[in-house]
Amino acid sequence: MRPLDGLFGPTSRNIEHAMGRATQRHALLTENLANVNVPGYKRRDVDFGIELEQAEGEAQSPLDKLQGRLSGHMSHADGSVRIDGNSVDMEQEVAGIGETEVRYEMLSELASRYFGGLKSVIREGR
Repeated sequence: MRPLDGLFGPTSRNIEHAMGRATQRHALLTENLANVNVPGYKRRDVDFGIELEQAEGEAQSPLDKLQGRLSGHMSHADGSVRIDGNSVDMEQEVAGIGETEVRYEMLSELASRYFGGLKSVIREGR
């Protein structure tokens, strides 16, 4: 347990982790684009669609469920490979970057609202 978890709860850590994953994915996708003409380069990505398995009967907050969907894992693409051995598809990379940017913006808004709520509580609703 981190020191600020007692004050902010696990929510801030979950948002931080999800934003870190989005940043990691953005870096991987831009790296893929940078290597689009490198023979033999295999694209890499982080899969946000993987949900963590939860113990049966375990209660989960909505943010914990979001965290499970965003936790993901890194993988190498199994998609089509060009004659030179490169597996980067520019359209797929650009679409992935756009999706990741939208996800990051959503997480940023979520963090802003969360801390805005805490600020309101500290000020006693003023």
